[in-house]
Amino acid sequence: MSRVGKMPVKLPSGVEAKIDGQQLQIKGPKGSLQRALNPLVSVSVEGGRLQVQPADDSLKARGMWGLYRTLLQNMVVGVSQGYKRVLEINGVGYRAEAAGKMLKLTLGYSHPVEFPLPEGVAAAVEKNTVITLTGIDNELLGQTAATIRAFRPPEPYKGKGIKYAEETIRRKVGKAGVK
Repeated sequence: MSRVGKMPVKLPSGVEAKIDGQQLQIKGPKGSLQRALNPLVSVSVEGGRLQVQPADDSLKARGMWGLYRTLLQNMVVGVSQGYKRVLEINGVGYRAEAAGKMLKLTLGYSHPVEFPLPEGVAAAVEKNTVITLTGIDNELLGQTAATIRAFRPPEPYKGKGIKYAEETIRRKVGKAGVK
């Protein structure tokens, strides 16, 4: 039995779920999200709650049970509250600028890096070094943040690069002088 899968997903006020065959749609005040359901799980809407059940007793179906319950919980939180991811830029001359649906990054390369933001993700830049990404799809937001971080990951000697706000960089000691 999946401890995660057994728990129902509560739908807050203003959020509604609709199942159409193997397609689930969740609408809320922030927007709407859709997901194709795996045939190994069945989802039912009963009394303001989503309940996920495995289709059979196979190991694969029980694995999908907890996964889909968590994915549905993320969708409900996204359409009701939304998600936020904060990135910090460290380094002399490193900076960011948000221009519409484009994020312009100056990261020490010979050219500025221009990153088009995907549909459903918005970016705000504060003090040229703090990028705040917001959106309702947790998967898309996390993938966008990881792609931006990959342009210049933080290096361990000086800590220069793009890092998540909650991330700590383990620093290394540089070369020792000759005596």
